[in-house]
Amino acid sequence: MRQKWWTFLLSGALVVGALSGCGGGSSGGGTSQPPSGGGGTEQPSGGQTAVDAEAIYQNTCSSCHGKDLSGGFGPDLRHIGAQLSKDEIVQIIEKGRGSMPAQQLNQDEAEAVATWLAEKK
Repeated sequence: MRQKWWTFLLSGALVVGALSGCGGGSSGGGTSQPPSGGGGTEQPSGGQTAVDAEAIYQNTCSSCHGKDLSGGFGPDLRHIGAQLSKDEIVQIIEKGRGSMPAQQLNQDEAEAVATWLAEKK
């Protein structure tokens, strides 16, 4: 009986931790701000703002998929480009899939992260 209680408690803690960690990128009332603590944009030469897909991944996705893409609560993404196209990855980011909720990224951020992940073959 005691072992069942601990198993239940541990399972509940994992679910709560996973749901709070996989939650989305931006906060605030619908504003499209880059993720904090590493910035989601950088200034390339020419003055245009480019989206830093790896920084967005680290701030938004790595709590479930691992800092090195190796997985954890979420699946391993090290070779996801061999399994899914960029467009399929965008759809998963925007709509969610399985236990992964839809992510709160703007279109440019979702496209950049999907392009970056699609290169992982």
